[in-house]
Amino acid sequence: MVGTVVNAGAVLAGGSLGLIVHSRLPERHRKIAFQGLGLVTLMLGLSMALRTRNPVILILSILIGALIGESFRLETRLESSVEWIRSRFARGSDSRFTEGVITAFMMFCMGSMTIIGALEDGMGKGADLLFAKSVMDGFASMAFAATFGVGVLFSVVPLLIYQGGWTLAGYLLGNLLPEAVTAELSAVGGVILIGLGLNILELKKIPLLNLLPGLLIAILVGLVWPYLGLHG
Repeated sequence: MVGTVVNAGAVLAGGSLGLIVHSRLPERHRKIAFQGLGLVTLMLGLSMALRTRNPVILILSILIGALIGESFRLETRLESSVEWIRSRFARGSDSRFTEGVITAFMMFCMGSMTIIGALEDGMGKGADLLFAKSVMDGFASMAFAATFGVGVLFSVVPLLIYQGGWTLAGYLLGNLLPEAVTAELSAVGGVILIGLGLNILELKKIPLLNLLPGLLIAILVGLVWPYLGLHG
């Protein structure tokens, strides 16, 4: 878990610096920096999605995961929880608190480095990948906090739960997950990142949290696919 703890610390440090800069940075500078981050997010998501080895698994994971997420209204439930946190602990914060929590969480947790790094950490292969991710997340949190405010700092709570969960999965599963399955996990995460880029650029509002079950579906379908006698 050391990698996840360091990652959370980097987000808190970067976000705190972003809050300090927030009042001193002109709006036009914050806007262009954030738009640049949105474009980079699109690029990262596309590069990850194109790594899929089986587009059918990717499509099934996204579609089935979306239906499950929508059925359980994951995004609506989390937004309600975040709003409750804001009312309790962050009264007087700007109106973008909830958006900041969710956007930062999706950015920090949907990359292949999150999944693979956490799995490797749990498997005892070291946390080097998460340490490198921590540096990038620290800088990204500065940009997010300068735009969204204090909500970015609270994103470490779901980050610890989500990334820590993958670390625990790595500890329990060991080397049971084939490389092909982790590739599909990264591809699904890439598609979600593309959606996040669209949200950041305000081109389309997509309830991305409802797509998260697709990550679990990718594991299940990826594991049973070789036994179905199909090729993709």
